[in-house]
Amino acid sequence: MFACLHGTGNLAALALEFSPVVEQTGPQTVTLDASGLDRLFGLPHDVAAAIARRAGETGARVRIALASNPDAAICAARGFAGINIVPHGDEAKFLGELPLEQLDPSSALLETLERWGIRRFRELAALPPLGIAERLGPEGLRLRELARGEAERKLRPIEEPARYEDEIELEYPVDLLEPLSFLLARLLNGLCTRLATRALATDELRLRLQLENRAAHERTLRLPAPALDSKSFLKLLQLDLAAHPPARAIIAVWLGMNPVKPRPAQGGLFLPAAPEPVKLEITLARIRAIVGEGNVGSPELPDTHRPGAFRMAEALVGHALACPSRNPPPTARGAGACRLAFRVFRPARAARVRIDSGRPRFVAAEGVRGEVLQLAGPWRTSGDWWTPDPWSRDEWDIALSDGALYRIYCNPRGWFVEGSYD
Repeated sequence: MFACLHGTGNLAALALEFSPVVEQTGPQTVTLDASGLDRLFGLPHDVAAAIARRAGETGARVRIALASNPDAAICAARGFAGINIVPHGDEAKFLGELPLEQLDPSSALLETLERWGIRRFRELAALPPLGIAERLGPEGLRLRELARGEAERKLRPIEEPARYEDEIELEYPVDLLEPLSFLLARLLNGLCTRLATRALATDELRLRLQLENRAAHERTLRLPAPALDSKSFLKLLQLDLAAHPPARAIIAVWLGMNPVKPRPAQGGLFLPAAPEPVKLEITLARIRAIVGEGNVGSPELPDTHRPGAFRMAEALVGHALACPSRNPPPTARGAGACRLAFRVFRPARAARVRIDSGRPRFVAAEGVRGEVLQLAGPWRTSGDWWTPDPWSRDEWDIALSDGALYRIYCNPRGWFVEGSYD
């Protein structure tokens, strides 16, 4: 027995309350396998009444039809109002008055049938199958089966997307990292096994810890490349929790993974083997634990002319390992070329400068002291005046009596030695 719901509302959720096998037949139509519902509710009328009662509770407005095959139930639900039970063996008689448009034929076939004077199910059902096959082909035979209520097929159930997540509720609160690691290892092994059975990997770990005070401690780890190594994942979570410990004891653990296709990698014959991205990420996590979160990554130039400005971006480990640089090494300059290298002091050294006629004449700073013998400047620069952190400064290149060349600058905070020329 099959049931069809046609109308408005969340019909798929309503149908799933009664059967695990539900087909999304159309935008406003769902069909479900009602086999076995008679044991719970009784006769087909009682089954339909139970569905209608639940539809009223959810606010859905539906037409309900029950039949021995899905297509007969679909035609009855779309063609008749209210609740309808299509009797087994009399489907053609029950559906006979419905218009042929309910079968959704092609425009050419519908025009041919209208020329023959055939506009309802019963008229099409009365035609001989051999003549229909000769004149209308397979589509005509299929429409005749539908009009007679004799079409048999299996439902195409709604497939919910696979969710790779799991959780554990604890009997006693846990406030130490070591017992928590055993629970995380159990969740990671199960989720990695489920991903491996579908030839998938993950590029993101999502951890949510339910704390004793009902608050949630959430952490998200994005991996540099898709991977499937539960031991490496466990080490990354341990390092992250050691750097960001929860505030209270833990009463529940939830872990989720983002399923992605694994990224194939092929090494070159003449290139050195690169470390695995996940293992390199573990090394970077250990370094971050020592030097701090914002001090590990790839230096990146921001969109500004501020001298010496840069920011630390997350290291693109996976991209760097998958796409090694093939640029040839720069060729050496000629022996006769003379070039200066600028050695930057980080941070810049605060200086005391004596000014004479608007020009620096004496400079003293940490490791720097002398009279100014020659100078060039000033070069005045400024920017970011439209932001809360504007900057402006005057730069000078100077030669001191100690025999070295320096760059100094002046800004609203005072004088500084930025570096020296080698």
